[in-house]
Amino acid sequence: MTEAQCAFENRIDQNLPRPFFFICVSTPCINQCEMAAVYKALSKSAGDKNDEAPANGSVKRNKQRVLILSSRGVTYRHRHLLKDLASMMPHGRVDAKYDQKKRLGELNELAELYNCNNICFFEARKGQDLYLWLSKAPNGPTCKFLVSNIHTMEELAFSGNCLKGSRPILSFDKSFDTEPHLQVIKQLFVQTMGVPPLQRRSKPFIDHVLSFSVADGRIFMRVYQVQETEPSKKAGDGDEAIEDAKKRKSRQAEKDKELDVSLLEIGPRCVLQPIIIQEGSFGGALLYENKHFVSPNQVRADLRRKGASKSNLRAEKVINRQSKMGNLGLRSDGDHKKPVDQLDSRELFA
Repeated sequence: MTEAQCAFENRIDQNLPRPFFFICVSTPCINQCEMAAVYKALSKSAGDKNDEAPANGSVKRNKQRVLILSSRGVTYRHRHLLKDLASMMPHGRVDAKYDQKKRLGELNELAELYNCNNICFFEARKGQDLYLWLSKAPNGPTCKFLVSNIHTMEELAFSGNCLKGSRPILSFDKSFDTEPHLQVIKQLFVQTMGVPPLQRRSKPFIDHVLSFSVADGRIFMRVYQVQETEPSKKAGDGDEAIEDAKKRKSRQAEKDKELDVSLLEIGPRCVLQPIIIQEGSFGGALLYENKHFVSPNQVRADLRRKGASKSNLRAEKVINRQSKMGNLGLRSDGDHKKPVDQLDSRELFA
């Protein structure tokens, strides 16, 4: 223990006032701590602003996250379609099945909980019908589709393949720019299916194409792989073939050889039929309603009614035939019974 510390403790024991130099030394320490805290806070805020700002300073970073989930009652085909789409969306989050089928507005709270601004909800009904809800949380709009003609990647078993997590090219038909409701659907597809650049789990490659085409009031979705192959070499005759080979080698040394680009379908594939477009997220005013949409329940009811009409027609034919036979006396239980023969053995030996 130094002499200064011993003198300080003696002053404390004798209840003497503290020396002035301790106060002078402590106040600069407090100021330094406060300044360090202020500097740290300012540097943190400046770092956050630099992270939010884009690298080139001209385009704002596109931040999109999609919540992918389904309802109870989905079949194996519906579940495989959901997995195939989720594998092509690295910016998506797959959640557990949603129990409610009426209060769909609660999905906005679930999306806010997971920090998602897009919702892709697969609703199954009666174990055979699948509906797709695409919503922009929390303000909308929302579009509802009927999904039909579902073919998953395992079912198709195409030879093509693409890198998991790579970004796709979204290809839209010219018809998407003609109708207002198709323009809204196009924007929903872009913000839901399109992978934003610099996404955390995405790969910096573009090796597949998502194609959306409109025909007969339905949207056909197909997935293709961008396949690059070397151009076919055509064999020549004599010295010409040798000269062509030398020229080809020299060009390849100067620059990369050009590749033939082709598209190879890899799946999945499905058909989407728009039903309604709502202004809000799972609610609000109707912006569009498909007047030509027929519910699958109505289609099945018509088929059953058609089969019932055939059976009713066959029953009527049987009744008419029996009545005709009764009128002719060919039936014992008809309107006119056969006259009794007195010489019949049943009458003589009764």
